[in-house]
Amino acid sequence: MNTTRRGSSGPDVLALQKALLAHGFNPGAADGDFGGGTEAALIAFQMSEGLLADGIAGPRSQTALGLSDDPALPDALQFVTVQVASAMFPLTPLGPIKANLPPVLWALDARELRDRSMALMALSTIRAETESFQPVAEGPSRFNTSPAGPPFDLYDNRRDLGNQGAPDGARYRGRGFVQLTGRFNYRQYGPRLSDPADLETNPDLAADPKVAAELLALFLGDRELQIKDALMHGNLMAARRLVNGGSHGLDRFSDAYARGDALLPRQI
Repeated sequence: MNTTRRGSSGPDVLALQKALLAHGFNPGAADGDFGGGTEAALIAFQMSEGLLADGIAGPRSQTALGLSDDPALPDALQFVTVQVASAMFPLTPLGPIKANLPPVLWALDARELRDRSMALMALSTIRAETESFQPVAEGPSRFNTSPAGPPFDLYDNRRDLGNQGAPDGARYRGRGFVQLTGRFNYRQYGPRLSDPADLETNPDLAADPKVAAELLALFLGDRELQIKDALMHGNLMAARRLVNGGSHGLDRFSDAYARGDALLPRQI
């Protein structure tokens, strides 16, 4: 079944309308024309099922409605080449991009984050966090270090990060492509890696390129629905905040997203 949306018409829309009605979401007349009633019913169904409420009958919505047995979204990763990444990172040498793009794409593919929006989100996040396209460790700043205090002392007692006092601030400072921060996150994400690791005991592993790529994919995957909702509404700041908690790097994030958006084929 083809992807359908408002303005579509034909047998696929008729099948969609009948499926919505069968699931208790009345689209109005089952006439094969995708209008406002069908869109509203589909959005209500999507919200009920915890799907992205975009009013578009794509693979995941069709599968949930019993119209398809393949929920896979179109694969945009095949179009994320070194050339595309280089255009999104205009100040970055090619060497780190060539070295680190493959593990990033592998990690996104392994976590089934293959669609256009998540590919753009991943690369834009890397640009915001580490324009070098290399995993990095967080440096001291006024946000993590008190005046004249030891580095990262403002993290030491952050209970929201699971830290238990010095030297947890420095030990569990941000690392990687997504700046994994805090004892709790190191403990939580290590066992979820394809090759599980004790990051709580060995936090420096989070800066290994393959591990950093997987952590990026896991972190984004945990927030996929919220990120896509923000991007659907054109709210790049909200998408950025879901990863960073603030607006740090928003200028680089937005620039990378705009560059990639202009280069990747528009797929649904």
